Amino acid sequence: MLKVAVSKHLADAGHEVIDLGTHSEDPVDYPSFCAAVGRAVVAGKADFGIVFGGSGQGEAIAANKVHGVRAALCQSEFMARLARQHNDANVLALGGRVIGETFAVSIVDEFLSVEFDGGRHERRLAQIAAIERDECEQ
Repeated sequence: MLKVAVSKHLADAGHEVIDLGTHSEDPVDYPSFCAAVGRAVVAGKADFGIVFGGSGQGEAIAANKVHGVRAALCQSEFMARLARQHNDANVLALGGRVIGETFAVSIVDEFLSVEFDGGRHERRLAQIAAIERDECEQ
């Protein structure tokens, strides 16, 4: 299971891993798990979150429903780098049917090693946050 391999890698690297489930390989309705990860990040209980699924698409969508989450589906180190540099992504979505364990670990390492560039990207993030606020008020 991709989550187990990534969690072990992170723990071995000295990161605290908070596992919010699921603990089975059986199919589950994932939105509540992804929301829990997003809420933990927004509440400051975790610096970043990672959500896992078959493709990672639905997991990213579900996590992004949490106000303040910027989840990015990344299928390469390049995508992970840009997600952090340009979008200040705080949740990473990975698809276990799309990438293998070794590549997933490399993507996670890239995601965690890159800082937000700020600058012109701050204006865009402010615009995204304004849209989020407007939508939440309706």
